[in-house]
Amino acid sequence: MSDVTTETQVARKFDPEAFAMNLARAMETSGQALAAFLKPRESGEVQDKPPSELTEVVKAFSAVAEYWLSDNDRSADLQKKIAKAYLDLWGSSVRRLAGEQAPPAIEPSPRDKRFSDPEWKSNQFFDFVLQLYLLTTQWAQDLVRNADGVDPHTRKKAEFYVQQITNALAPSNFVLTNPEVLRETLASNGDNLVRGMKMLAEDIEAGRGTLRIRQSDPSNLVVGVNMATTPGKVIFQNDLMQLIQYTPTTENVLRTPLLIVPPWINKFYILDLKPEKSFIKWCVDQGITVFVISWVNPDKSLGGKTFEDYMKDGPLAAMDAIERATGEMKVHTMGYCVGGTLLASTLAWLAEKRRVRVTSATFLAAQVDFTHAGDLLVFVDEDQISALERDMQETGVLEGSKMAMAFNMLRSNDLIWSYVVSNYLKGQPPSSFDLLHWNSDATRMPAANHSYYLRNCYLENRLSTGSMVLDNTLLDLSKVKVPVYNLATREDHIAPADSVLYGSQFFGGPVKYVLSGSGHIAGVVNPPASGKYQFWTNDNIRDISLSDWLKAAQEHKGSWWPDWREWLESIDAEQVPARAVGTEALPPIEDAPGSYVRVRA
Repeated sequence: MSDVTTETQVARKFDPEAFAMNLARAMETSGQALAAFLKPRESGEVQDKPPSELTEVVKAFSAVAEYWLSDNDRSADLQKKIAKAYLDLWGSSVRRLAGEQAPPAIEPSPRDKRFSDPEWKSNQFFDFVLQLYLLTTQWAQDLVRNADGVDPHTRKKAEFYVQQITNALAPSNFVLTNPEVLRETLASNGDNLVRGMKMLAEDIEAGRGTLRIRQSDPSNLVVGVNMATTPGKVIFQNDLMQLIQYTPTTENVLRTPLLIVPPWINKFYILDLKPEKSFIKWCVDQGITVFVISWVNPDKSLGGKTFEDYMKDGPLAAMDAIERATGEMKVHTMGYCVGGTLLASTLAWLAEKRRVRVTSATFLAAQVDFTHAGDLLVFVDEDQISALERDMQETGVLEGSKMAMAFNMLRSNDLIWSYVVSNYLKGQPPSSFDLLHWNSDATRMPAANHSYYLRNCYLENRLSTGSMVLDNTLLDLSKVKVPVYNLATREDHIAPADSVLYGSQFFGGPVKYVLSGSGHIAGVVNPPASGKYQFWTNDNIRDISLSDWLKAAQEHKGSWWPDWREWLESIDAEQVPARAVGTEALPPIEDAPGSYVRVRA
């Protein structure tokens, strides 16, 4: 009955003249999108060349094809399998057309939001298209997964690229094969396509000839106005970072200050979003003197800055500045993602130099061993790193958009194609969402630093094996004796929970491994007031798989933040009167969040 009502409503609203007019307008606006794409190429600002990823796709798929085609029986079995699947689908569809009940040949996962519209099942055409797509996708994935003669790394790359291609070709991504978009197109007489093409042209222009998909409405999301508003001052800066000290809100504070080392791949304000989500504000309100590094968004002039430079001008320079500001030689430290990898390297360097500067270390979704580094390993081998180094040599930096796209591809249905459908097919602009706005606020990376990181961590895994050299110093994590709070998140695609667990055993002191619900961001930025998710604890971290660790773990409802605060105080509970921001030796330079964070790529 509801389908009939919907069809009647569409029929009443449908205006052929308006529809034709809107189609013409959409075509005109798509021409503007094409012009925005071509303009920087005609001026020489952008020079198109085949992406290096294309070479990797061809190489990976060629290896898989060679495996199947090298044996006639294997090849024949492969063809029989897909032919049988299509015949089963055809038979099922014919029985349904005849009015019989017939079970579907295949169904989407209940968690697959692309096919949640009821018409994917109720309409026989869309149901057939959906099943055809799912069967073909399943066959393509099995094709790669079962290619036993292909080396594991090549097979993993092929699996990843098959996933990207099948996600791109999903029927939900096209007007005529997405029932929800088709209904919207008819109901609005094509006005959705006009709006969508307008946004497409704007997003290509914003990306200077490259599509920069908007994930959030930026109008009410301004750094220092709506986000990153916790009061504080920049008290120190150099070429690579500004150091922010936050204004206390309590009468007394823990004597030992906290230094936060965020990733330079993204901006620090992920930990200082809107006040109700701000980890930094929460820490200040908990009586902690908080210092945060705000990394520069580097240009070509900083392309030669190395991983060693980031250590010396980052956490080491910050520790010296904190000592001048507070008189404290030792700090609690916290490193997020690659900031945690840098922090662990710094701790190992300090241990080798026998410098006592750190009271504790907290790692947030950070890896020190890269054996189980997950899907990002797809992008890491000698050929790909060498190609990336050649590209970076020309510009001095890796553009932030390239790294952002790599991260988005790990969850392409959620972070790419859902916005393509919503923005450009439905013509619905995204709402204001601070987390996604931050996600799109990408930063560049110096070529020398990024090359060192990829080679020493992802490719050669030197940090955990004790063969990483930094500042002519061999790093050994087993000499790091300070207490460690090592937080992983259960659904992390960037720093997988099993990778973080495995890395816990390389430190030489006591390690508390904690697993939080959700993913790389939401599992970390989870304020207690929201009452969301949970976390697990288990003291056993050595020679144990994540599944076995979880079976014996204790579950706790809500945020891990209060648990961490208790752990911090258990290490050093001494309090002192709250400190003013800045000193005569380090007078404030400017208000938080500072100027470095405002530079957009």
